[in-house]
Amino acid sequence: MSRAGGDGTAALERAGAETVKRAVELDLASRFQESLVCYQEGIDLLLQVVKGTKDEAKKQRYRQKISEYMTRAEDIKKHIEKEKQDSKYHKQIRIEENATGYSYEKLFQEYLTEIVSEVWVEDPYIRHVHQLYNFLRFCEMLVKGPCKVKTIHLLTSYDEGSGRNQQTSGLEEIEQSLRNYGVTLNVSFSSSIHDREIRFNNGWMIKIGRGLDYFKKPEGRFSIGYCDFDLRPCHETTVDVFHTKHTKKM
Repeated sequence: MSRAGGDGTAALERAGAETVKRAVELDLASRFQESLVCYQEGIDLLLQVVKGTKDEAKKQRYRQKISEYMTRAEDIKKHIEKEKQDSKYHKQIRIEENATGYSYEKLFQEYLTEIVSEVWVEDPYIRHVHQLYNFLRFCEMLVKGPCKVKTIHLLTSYDEGSGRNQQTSGLEEIEQSLRNYGVTLNVSFSSSIHDREIRFNNGWMIKIGRGLDYFKKPEGRFSIGYCDFDLRPCHETTVDVFHTKHTKKM
């Protein structure tokens, strides 16, 4: 083997060892979803090491390790699947300050299966113009499918200032527009609402620390990210995804 090849294999060994080490740490911390990803990446790196080395003893040693990691990865897969079936599935996404790539489609599309016909949104801050636009963007995503949404329930709070008329007229306009697509929007108001969560009638529930309003204000109306939310910087927030057997109704 050439020196360059040897150096390459050594680098793969280091990367593979670090990745499986991280997988084990995450595994021990019961962060199974992240652990599974690291196991899979580590296994792939170690398979490349086996492929690139001529040392039979080393090959045998790594094959044994790979077999152990593959067995554990399969066990974790089964555990995650069981949690889904038992309705205890929990996935957490941490959105960092100024991160991009977190449009509504990226966050929700995975859970909007074809059987979704009813959606509940609890968010106290669908008040100001940009927040109304956020909610409109969310509704547009639902209309595009692949789900067949027929009813959207929104529970929010009244704008206590001079913007109340704008808030109510904006929501009425969204309601009328949705009607053209065969979707009914039911809006309710509460002065005590604090929780922010979105539920689908296929059992998925998404809680976002900042609700739908986690995007930063664009630099200008003609700046990148104004139209495409995947390119819009975000505020720091946490997204928790759960699955429950019964979706609570408002």
